[in-house]
Amino acid sequence: MNIIINKRKIGPGKPVYIIAEMSANHNQSIDKAVKIIEAAHNSGADAVKLQTYTADTITIDCDNKYFKIKGTIWAGKNLYRLYQEAATPWEWQPKLKKVCDKLGLDFFSTPFDPTSVDFLEKIGVPAYKIASFELVDIPLLKKIASTGKPIIMSTGMASLAEIDEAVETILNTGNKQLALLKCTSAYPAPAEEMNLSTIAHLSKTYGVPVGLSDHSLNNAAAVASVALGDVL
Repeated sequence: MNIIINKRKIGPGKPVYIIAEMSANHNQSIDKAVKIIEAAHNSGADAVKLQTYTADTITIDCDNKYFKIKGTIWAGKNLYRLYQEAATPWEWQPKLKKVCDKLGLDFFSTPFDPTSVDFLEKIGVPAYKIASFELVDIPLLKKIASTGKPIIMSTGMASLAEIDEAVETILNTGNKQLALLKCTSAYPAPAEEMNLSTIAHLSKTYGVPVGLSDHSLNNAAAVASVALGDVL
């Protein structure tokens, strides 16, 4: 089975589809965001992906110990302030999509709540990415699937039972345009924890295209995953 993003077939037997993740690497500079998109194009990527949320839609402004960051370069901040700094401003996103359109790159995003899905629908994204943390948010999955657009879903934080429920939820909406990503949710992901054999297992279990969400520090895992049948 293939999925189709902007008339491009993606799946077994098709060329690898490479998605460049921008995340918060723009450091709140739209000029830097544009340069990242241009670099992705020049490196041969097929798509650029963002994350669409605000601090208010993803967490609460709380300073108790459960919301304080420890052991990283952001130690001492709470999650709310971190997400304020990391969020890609919504007013940028239509502009960045135009940059991608001009360069021939697909542009889509990971929404984290229903309002971000509505926003992304207004700007006309051709597909959606679901983060592994949101794989258990069944109402959000139904909302995204109801758009009828292709969905690429990470599985890094999920058990097989949770993946089963998420896949069933999406397919039961009538949306069959689903691909899964094997993901090791560590930043960075050590090579010995990549477990790329999961790609074949997911493909056999669910009968959908399966790719790799790569958090490792070099391209070895990505190259190996293609040899194992990876398509995304």
